Amino acid sequence: MLTQPEDIIYFVTDNRHKFEEVKPIAVEYGFKLSMLPGVKLEIQSDNIEEVSRKSAIIAYLLTGRNVLVEDAGLFIRALNGFPGPYSNYVFRTIGIRGVLKLLEDAWDRSACFKSVATVVYDRFIVVESGEVCGTITREPRGDKGFGFDPIFIPEGSDKTFGEMSIDEKNRFSHRAISVRRAFEKLRKLTSQI
Repeated sequence: MLTQPEDIIYFVTDNRHKFEEVKPIAVEYGFKLSMLPGVKLEIQSDNIEEVSRKSAIIAYLLTGRNVLVEDAGLFIRALNGFPGPYSNYVFRTIGIRGVLKLLEDAWDRSACFKSVATVVYDRFIVVESGEVCGTITREPRGDKGFGFDPIFIPEGSDKTFGEMSIDEKNRFSHRAISVRRAFEKLRKLTSQI
C-alpha cells in the first residue's frame, strides 16, 4: 500500500463549511484531511468536471501535495440549468433572493445539485461525480450550510440543506456522493500497490 504521512490529503478550499462536510468522509476511508486555503485557482469553464480536474492538477503542481478539489453547481430546470457552474458567482452577486425572484412565476421548481471531486494523490488522478435532485423552495429555510442550501430540498426529505446538520446533509448531498466515490476509488487503487 502506498504510504504518505498519515495519508494526508489537502482540500484546496477557502470554504470552512465544505471542509467540515468532507472531513468525516475522508476519515471513513482512512485519510486525514487538511484545509489548504489561499491557493487561488481561476479556472473558467461551463463544465464543473473540467474546473475540478484542471484546478486539482494545477494545485498539485503548485504545492507538491496530495490534493482534493471539489466543484459544484445548482442546476435549475426552469432556468435551463442556470446558474450551473456559475453558482458561486451568482450567489455572490444576486444571492438567494435574486434566484427566487427569477423563479417567481415558475411552476417547475425542480433542480439538481451536481458535484465533481478530483483527488491528485501521488501518481493517481481520481475524478468522481455526484448528483442530488430536489426542489427549490419559495422562501429560504434554515441557517446551516452555505450558498443555496436554504432554498434546496433534496428528494426524500422535507428539510432544506440549510435546516440539516452536517451528518443529515451528508446522507443526501451531491458533495458527499462525489467525495465518497473519489475516496473509495483512491483507497482501492492505493491498496493494490
